[in-house]
Amino acid sequence: MTDQENKFLELSKQYEALKTQMKELKPQLHGLMEEIGVNNYIQDPETMLVYKVVRPTGTFISFDQIGYDRTKTTEEKRGSLSKKEAEEAGFTLSK
Repeated sequence: MTDQENKFLELSKQYEALKTQMKELKPQLHGLMEEIGVNNYIQDPETMLVYKVVRPTGTFISFDQIGYDRTKTTEEKRGSLSKKEAEEAGFTLSK
């Protein structure tokens, strides 16, 4: 077996394990978002990222009934929640 094939198998196993973990976490995350409430914000004091609980809209074949938008990380060009909206909601985005 080639190094490339071994790496593929290793990564595919990791990917499948993460998919299983995400499937297990999703109901818990959705329950917490329901408790927090749509259009409410949460800020991570460690990363300073701001999350907003939202009801996704769209014409997808399958989509979640609840989700979140968040400000961008330093590696991203943009987040799903704008810096302006987070600041208008009263959050400071840098330490």
